[in-house]
Amino acid sequence: MTARKIGESPKGLAQGLELVSPEHRVERAAGDFRRGVPVRLAARGAINPNGGNGGADDGVIAVAVETVTDATLTALRDICVSPSTPSAKRAARPHGVLILTHARAATLKIRLYTPEVVGLALDSSMGVEALRAIADPTTDLAHPLKGPFHGLREALPKSAAASIKLAKLAGLLPATVIFRLDDSTAREFAERSDVSSVGVDAVQSFEARFARSLQLVVRARVPLEGAEICELAAFRARDGGPEHYAILIGAKDGAGLAPPGPVLTRLHSECFTGDLLGSLRCDCGDQLRGAVRTIAAAGGGVLLYLAQEGRGIGLMNKLRAYRLQDEGFDTLVANERLGFAADERLYDIAARMLTLLGYRAVRLMTNNLDKIEALKAAGIEVSERVPHSFPDNVHSRDYLKAKAEGGHLL
Repeated sequence: MTARKIGESPKGLAQGLELVSPEHRVERAAGDFRRGVPVRLAARGAINPNGGNGGADDGVIAVAVETVTDATLTALRDICVSPSTPSAKRAARPHGVLILTHARAATLKIRLYTPEVVGLALDSSMGVEALRAIADPTTDLAHPLKGPFHGLREALPKSAAASIKLAKLAGLLPATVIFRLDDSTAREFAERSDVSSVGVDAVQSFEARFARSLQLVVRARVPLEGAEICELAAFRARDGGPEHYAILIGAKDGAGLAPPGPVLTRLHSECFTGDLLGSLRCDCGDQLRGAVRTIAAAGGGVLLYLAQEGRGIGLMNKLRAYRLQDEGFDTLVANERLGFAADERLYDIAARMLTLLGYRAVRLMTNNLDKIEALKAAGIEVSERVPHSFPDNVHSRDYLKAKAEGGHLL
């Protein structure tokens, strides 16, 4: 049996790779990030079966700060300074570059010289504990007086911003370390270590492509308290990812659910703490159950239950934001200190769900004007805004105040 050389495509591999979509590659890479496994990011999207794709950034290996181990960091540094690596590459940041968002950089008083993200050159003494202290603001009190940090001024590769996007898709803190290798070394490392490769373009376009591939999988009657005539519709994208749900309230042939609308609609982002546990820190549970009652009383409508926990940052990061709120930061500032935008949610998914259900126009139950503009941009007509708010309590008062200051009509 003839041994296959590193980077050489086995017979039939080219055809097989066509079965692995860009979305699948992103999903797999995000899973690897969650496990602390490195990922190879390629600059120009598609990965060809023989390895490289001709882009200048082919050799970037990335890891997520939240999950990487010291052993993995050491192994990647050793590769960067190996004798087989060209001297020019060895001289250029052999110990990796820490990538942070502009939001986190602002908290750390780092000047912004590069678009989208900033890079900090690492030295050989910096391990994962030090990296996580920089990336995670919930440890700021335990690790005070960090810095000063000096952001790199030269242009960062496209894969730097893509690595941050991948960390967000994985539900992790938006902080990564990248190692810039020559293409042949990166290919050899990826194959020898069974490291997945994904295109930068595939990562950046993942959410839009995900929304377009969303399909209605099943519908079933599910009587609810306050809305006994009710059907639950489940949606799933072609290549996996989170599932989203629509609650259709009222008789199927009734005027309230008649397509193409306008149908009374509520977009509700999932909230484990509020919806399920009855948390008093937010009004999410009240909004969910209140929307069900309101839609039922109106004769019918649709509630979209979207897998966008914590304004799109995920449950783990939402709990981190709660820690920061306990230190005195409001909801929006807490998200930004973590390195996220104030609101990371996208509504192309909601528009796709409404379209699959046959609706082109809605009467939207919301206090958030951004939702209206986002749905319009995604092709859904919003014929009316229907106010939807509930009284505060001693625990949610600051939360609702921050929402009002952020533009919600409360």
